[in-house]
Amino acid sequence: MRLGIGTKLVERVELWCAARGAEYAYMATDPANSASLNLFTRRLSYSRFRSPVLLAHPVHSHLLPLSPSVAVLRLPPSAAIALYSRLLPPSAVEFLPSDLPTLLSHDLTLSTFLAIPSSSSASSVITTNAFSLSDLPSSFAIMSLWDSTRVLRLRVAGAPPAARAALALLRTVDARAPWMRVPSIRDIFRPFGVYIMYGLHMAGPEGPRLMRSLCRLAHNAAVADENCAAVVAELGRGDPVRAAVPHWKRFSCEEDVWCMKRLRGGGDDAIHGDDWLASPPTTDVIFVDPREF
Repeated sequence: MRLGIGTKLVERVELWCAARGAEYAYMATDPANSASLNLFTRRLSYSRFRSPVLLAHPVHSHLLPLSPSVAVLRLPPSAAIALYSRLLPPSAVEFLPSDLPTLLSHDLTLSTFLAIPSSSSASSVITTNAFSLSDLPSSFAIMSLWDSTRVLRLRVAGAPPAARAALALLRTVDARAPWMRVPSIRDIFRPFGVYIMYGLHMAGPEGPRLMRSLCRLAHNAAVADENCAAVVAELGRGDPVRAAVPHWKRFSCEEDVWCMKRLRGGGDDAIHGDDWLASPPTTDVIFVDPREF
């Protein structure tokens, strides 16, 4: 029996958001979740809006090697804010948070990392606020890392017993003979947390290699956290960074469906072309706020 509880709950949330000044509400779901899509698009008048990709990589028990030809700089929040403001103007990325300084300084943001060729001499300037884009080498990559293990738990369900047994066997062998470096992964069939890579951006011919180094760095940070079993990133489908992010296809989602609804009337915004629902994407780059994961 359908009692309409889900519909009433969403409608109450929409009223709560609108009363606090929100102009839009959006939801995200897997394209296979037909019940959720039907509820929001048919009953609640949401429109399919964007379809980013969710890339996930499990955490192995061993650290991944980092190339000595790559220098990784850990940026203080002030330098990260200054760099992002130069690299990601609102015209170049969708959904850039208006409170980006707050996000980059948040307790759950472990740090912002910049990868450059180790032969570059730019590191002494970039880590300060007194730099311009001309101070960057021609190739670089940047990534911020968010620790969601303290606020979110996931679990993989529905796996066949054979898969569970195989992964458990790999963990046992790896624990008894770590020198073999068996590629075991943590127990994903129990609640686990993830690290979220966000603000990913790269440039130059060596950009993909530098981005892969940052992904390895994120993985190695997760190895040290027993509560973390995967590293994830959500990107626009056409974002060039997508090809540089290592991931397992079975862990990832090729289409994370976003649906949106306008909570308040169109008014002047719709007349002046500022209605998100009526506007096509202006860029392939989406800034996914990890606080909304």
